[in-house]
Amino acid sequence: MSRSRGRVVAALVALTLLGALAACTPRAGEWTGEEYTIAGGGPTGVYFDYGSHLADELSQSLDIRMSVDETAGSVDNLLRVDAGEALIGFAQGDAAADAVAGAGAFPEPLEIQAIARLYDEYVHVVVRGDSEIDGVADLAGRDVSLGAENSGVNVIARRVLDAAGVDASSVRDPQLDLSGSIEAMENGEIDGFFWVGGLPTPGIAELAERMPVRLLPIEQDWVIQVNEEYSHAYRPADVPEGMYGLEESASTMAVPNYLVTSASTPPGVVRDVLAGLFDARPRIAEEVPAAALLDRRQAIFTGPVALHPGAVEYYRDLRD
Repeated sequence: MSRSRGRVVAALVALTLLGALAACTPRAGEWTGEEYTIAGGGPTGVYFDYGSHLADELSQSLDIRMSVDETAGSVDNLLRVDAGEALIGFAQGDAAADAVAGAGAFPEPLEIQAIARLYDEYVHVVVRGDSEIDGVADLAGRDVSLGAENSGVNVIARRVLDAAGVDASSVRDPQLDLSGSIEAMENGEIDGFFWVGGLPTPGIAELAERMPVRLLPIEQDWVIQVNEEYSHAYRPADVPEGMYGLEESASTMAVPNYLVTSASTPPGVVRDVLAGLFDARPRIAEEVPAAALLDRRQAIFTGPVALHPGAVEYYRDLRD
C-alpha cells in the first residue's frame, strides 16, 4: 500500500471512530437494562406527545432504547413508576402529593420522588359551543366524563364539582379518557367532559377545529376551597381568548406537572435524564409548546414531593 493511500485509509478509520464516539453522550449513570419506559398518558394529550419526543431524544443522546407507554394518566403513571414498570412518568402535582402521603387514590405512600417541575396544567371543563349549559352547577344530572379511572383528571374533577356544590354521584360519568371523551362529544353521547392538561392540548385543539366548543368557568373561590382542603397545589388561572377558538378568556385553575421517578433510581441515571431533558427542550418545544415552559430556576420547586438525590446533584452542579 502506498504511503498516501495509507494516510487516506487511516483518516477514514479515525473519522469513523469519531462519529461513533459523537453518537453517544458520556453518561453519569449505569444503564443496565435493555429498554426503558416513560409512563405517558392518552394518545391525544400533552403527556403522551411530550413523552414520545423525550423518549426519542433520550434514546439517541444516551444510546439506549426508550419508549413511551399509553396510560390512564397521573395516578396510573405514579403506580407504574412505583412498581418499576416505568423509569419515569408524568404526574400532576396534586396526585403526586397524594402518592407520597398515602392519601386519596393511594392507600399507602409510594416511594416516588421528583425529577423536575415541567409546566402548569389547566383544568378544562368542555361543552359544545351551542350547549345550554352555562356553568359547572348545570352539570348535575348530565352525562359528563370526569376522566378515566386512575387518572389525575378524575381526582380534580370531583374536587371541582364538590367545591361548586355539585354531588359527583348526580353526574352520569362514563369514565372516558380524552380520546373517548372527544369521540363521545362529537357523537352527541355526552354533554361535557373534564380534562387537565397543558395549553394547548392537541386533542381539544383538533376538536375545536371540527366543532365549536366552550370552557365552563371555574371560580376563584372554588380554587381557594380546594386548596384549603387538599395539598395547596392549585392556583387561579385563565385560558386565554383565542385558544380553542374561545371568544373570551375562561377562568380556571392550574396545577403543576412533575416528571417523577422511583426513589430507588440510581442518581447518575437521573442526572442523565435531566441533562437530556434540558438539552432537548428547544427541539421538543417545536412540536410540544408546553416543553418551552421548562425552566431550570423553577424546576426545583416540586414540594411536597421531594427532589430525587440525583436531581439535587444536577441542579447544584449548575450553580457551581
